[in-house]
Amino acid sequence: MRKVESKKLTARLPAGERREATVAAVVELAAKQNPGAITTAAIAEHMGLTQGAIFRHFASKDLVFQAVMSWVSDRMLAWVDRAVAATESSGAALETIFQSHINFVSEHPGVPRMLFGELQRPEDTRTKRTVRALVGNYGKRLRQLLETGKAQGELDPKLDVKAAAGLFIGTIQGIVIQSLLTGDAGHIRREAPKAFAIYRRGIGISS
Repeated sequence: MRKVESKKLTARLPAGERREATVAAVVELAAKQNPGAITTAAIAEHMGLTQGAIFRHFASKDLVFQAVMSWVSDRMLAWVDRAVAATESSGAALETIFQSHINFVSEHPGVPRMLFGELQRPEDTRTKRTVRALVGNYGKRLRQLLETGKAQGELDPKLDVKAAAGLFIGTIQGIVIQSLLTGDAGHIRREAPKAFAIYRRGIGISS
């Protein structure tokens, strides 16, 4: 993702790169403040642009947030697919996915804030639907990977795949929430290896 480092540079970007820079600006702002309080005026100011320049590419703030969630979804699902394709071991693939997820939220702390915020909104927005689709597709890929591990004899044959996939996601969410509560950005990376070690024992992966 292109970081919004130079406001003059941002103003000269082509349309496609301007959209990418807008997504980057929102992720950066969400790391520092409540995502629900981010306005198009704040996004424009962060980028050194006018609100009109934002609206030339996005008709509303909801469409900006939807673009952010689509960007997140594309990257999360892509690393899952790469991990599955790169190894025949389900356990190794799960560890790669886990670490990739941890690295992503460590580098983009605004993303989990936005995900949690969207899921808590009472109205059914396009952005919320994008988040739900991401969670559903991510979970489906995990369940397929776990089923493969059972079929290959790598995982406990009695493993409840649905529960194991939910626990995988919940373990990461728990680490992220603890980090947000403590304000310690390094907490995520420190706790991730220990948490995954417990998870792998729980689903029957031998050391």
